[in-house]
Amino acid sequence: MFDIKAHLKTLPDSPGVYLMKDKYTNVIYVGKAISLKNRVRQYFQSSKNHADKVKSMVKNISSFEYIMTDSELEALILENNLIKKYKPKYNILLRDDKTYPYIKVTLNEEYPRVIKTRRVLKDGAKYFGPYSNVSAVNDTLEVIRNTYAIRTCNIDIKKAIRSNMRPCLNYHIKQCIGPCTGRVKRAEYMELIDEIILFLSGKEEILVETLTKKMEEYSKNMMFEEAAEYRDKINSVTELMQKQKITNTQSDLDQDVIAMANNEDEACVQIFFIRNGKLSGRENYMLEGVKGSNRSAILSSFIKQFYMTQEYIPKELIVEENFEEQEIVEEMLSYKKGKKVLIKIPQRGEKRALIMMVRKNAEEYLEKFDDVKRKKYEKSLGSLEELRKLLSIEKPLVRIESYDISNIQGVDSVGTMVVYTNGVKDKKEYRRFKIKTVDGPNDYASMQEIIDRRLKHDKLPDLILLDGGRGQVSAVREILNNNGEDIPLWGMCKDSKHNTKGLINEVDSIELDKTSNLYRFVASIQEEVHRYSISFHRSLRDKKMTKSMLDDVPGVGPKKKKALIQKFKDVDNIKKATKEELMEVDGITLKIAESIEKHLKKER
Repeated sequence: MFDIKAHLKTLPDSPGVYLMKDKYTNVIYVGKAISLKNRVRQYFQSSKNHADKVKSMVKNISSFEYIMTDSELEALILENNLIKKYKPKYNILLRDDKTYPYIKVTLNEEYPRVIKTRRVLKDGAKYFGPYSNVSAVNDTLEVIRNTYAIRTCNIDIKKAIRSNMRPCLNYHIKQCIGPCTGRVKRAEYMELIDEIILFLSGKEEILVETLTKKMEEYSKNMMFEEAAEYRDKINSVTELMQKQKITNTQSDLDQDVIAMANNEDEACVQIFFIRNGKLSGRENYMLEGVKGSNRSAILSSFIKQFYMTQEYIPKELIVEENFEEQEIVEEMLSYKKGKKVLIKIPQRGEKRALIMMVRKNAEEYLEKFDDVKRKKYEKSLGSLEELRKLLSIEKPLVRIESYDISNIQGVDSVGTMVVYTNGVKDKKEYRRFKIKTVDGPNDYASMQEIIDRRLKHDKLPDLILLDGGRGQVSAVREILNNNGEDIPLWGMCKDSKHNTKGLINEVDSIELDKTSNLYRFVASIQEEVHRYSISFHRSLRDKKMTKSMLDDVPGVGPKKKKALIQKFKDVDNIKKATKEELMEVDGITLKIAESIEKHLKKER
């Protein structure tokens, strides 16, 4: 058994990361410390000054372990990696873990390409981004490819020239000037790339000015076709410029502007991505586990987790307020970027106004998120709580299991179980049962069999709902009693129109209000278990029909049978097919088609 007091005495006075674990050895919290000895001991001293969240966590700590590091920076990086790995219950967690697209100019190639990528490598290429809006990337690439006839292929140009390879379609339709032909000088090609880099660097005005001079020059020399090409380039660049919002005309730095809105249970952080003085995109991020944490801790957790997963870090972070571990976070960002990164908290002026705009956007998003969450709660967890009170069940309804039996005149009886965890379908927990011990159309005995088999396994439900009435409930109650289980049990009964009416057990019946969220919740469970049961029975029936009708046809083996089912979907369609249609299936000759037709007619 882990002796916490004894292990506290062995803690080293050095930087590192500590992991708190519960009685099941699950990691419930990951933290870092300049001194492991001092930091970890604080949790187990007087709890008078502890926040409620810390008090709750300490009650659940059964053991801990630690990892020493050489510096606080190493500890910070390791802490974030472990939080990402374990997603501990008591840590503030960033829900979003997406990567963003960049535009890459492959300057590491002799004849560069312009492509979309999600990875930033130290490979000599030039990267622009990140862009939070993928459509903006696609629009930009489309403008570039329509304006500049550069290559999009990844072939080896030198090899293509040596082997006298035929140029592709892009060359013939003038979408590529064809460096693979050997007739294009690199200097000529790089002029196009330089213009593209100018455009992507946010210096479109300079590019338009350059293109305008070239257009006028061609026009003066009566080269109107070439002048028209440059006119079209100018129009394309100008159109895209108008779509972009200039944020800060005084700076061409790459900056992320970060602000946060929070309430007791959630926090929303919004980032405006500014590249070369222009807004390239914005994104919202929700954090969970913030209850009991102050704004400083939430903001610190977000910045650490977010930028540890990002390929690109800008020159500046503009943040609305100071936050925990700001200096070491700045050091971490600089270490990852390989250059100095500055964290600034503007108090006045244009940047402060921008921060307030970002904050306002975060507040609006959080308000909408809370409204959606509230409606979702009313439909699921709210309905669960209402159901629990209605049925006088003491325990929370974490796991609900619902069962149904399906057969046609007693043939091929099957049973199914669907599971709802915290009010949401948990499809990985669904189960199917083939009835083994019951002959004939006996739904009660069939239900008894599958419940008896189910009770042999762990993780029993907090409530069982049957797609059936009082007779089904009585039959299952007998099995529960025989197994010594006292699980709340109700049937979902239907009205004369076969719609959900209410709930029923051995002594009580409850009619549900059809306008309520609770009714919709119960009806959705009944519909889901019935759908799952019918689909299982149908699949077995189709397999059986397929086996009995096709497996005995001379010349039809497993491959041909599979091909027939893939084309015609089921045996009924195969029956209706003509010989000519059957022969469209790979391997089906006229002789085999006639054999199939003859055999199925006999079966019919």
